[in-house]
Amino acid sequence: MEDIDLKRLETRVDELIKAVERLQSENKTLRDSHTSLMTERSALIEKTDMAKTRIDAMIQRLKALENE
Repeated sequence: MEDIDLKRLETRVDELIKAVERLQSENKTLRDSHTSLMTERSALIEKTDMAKTRIDAMIQRLKALENE
């Protein structure tokens, strides 16, 4: 009976080790993805700010032309 319990425990420990390894791998993948997305987000924010600045400048030029 003790051999059966020990085998079950060993099997369960092996399953838990595999689960931990899988979760560690998944966590690394998610962290890498997060880093990539944050970099992309920063680039998009910068592009948006640049576009806004250019549009504001165009609006000012159009208003100046309108007032001439």
